[in-house]
Amino acid sequence: MSRVDKNAPLIIGGEPRVDLLPPEVHTARAVKVVRRRLGLGVIGVVLITLVAAGAATALSIQAQQQLADEQSRTTGLLAEQSKYLEVRTVQRQVSQVQAAQQVGVSTEIDWKKYLEGVQAILPASVTIETVAIDSATPLTLYAQPTAPLQGPRVATVAFTAKSTVLPDVPTWLTSLATLPGFADALPGSVVLDKATGTYTVNITMHVNDAAYAQRFVTEGK
Repeated sequence: MSRVDKNAPLIIGGEPRVDLLPPEVHTARAVKVVRRRLGLGVIGVVLITLVAAGAATALSIQAQQQLADEQSRTTGLLAEQSKYLEVRTVQRQVSQVQAAQQVGVSTEIDWKKYLEGVQAILPASVTIETVAIDSATPLTLYAQPTAPLQGPRVATVAFTAKSTVLPDVPTWLTSLATLPGFADALPGSVVLDKATGTYTVNITMHVNDAAYAQRFVTEGK
């Protein structure tokens, strides 16, 4: 006996058909279709997973290769730098020597040239007999005056001058003020030697840092 599907649409004038298969057959066919689709889906997921894993592996290999290249480049740079290690050491030593030179002569005054300048501005009848110099050093600060009208100084020059004529000490002091680094000068005693007819004058002059020779000083500093 055939079964008629009550839910099937009514077709007028169509070709008469009768489905004699039991519903279990249709259900089995539907299950097969679902299984096939699920299988295809699983296969697709597996393929996607494999592709993703392959891409991740490729990226990892690429990153490792880049890291190896960078490490190799770093090793090469270090090797190149090691070639110039001695040069850098010499350069550092030269810089240290230059710095030591600058510190060592930072308080240097060319006293020969300076005293020649003192003699040059004195009258022709005056000669310098004795000189005593007290100056600062790179390791010791020079004592500064306590009198309010005296300026800073870095050295003191005490000299004895002899003149065959009566010395004009104020004019001497005015001339000494033209020397570089002149801070101030204090006249001392004026003594006449009756036996020789010469005058002896003691003068104490203070010098400031403008008299420094400034050797080994780099231009622009």
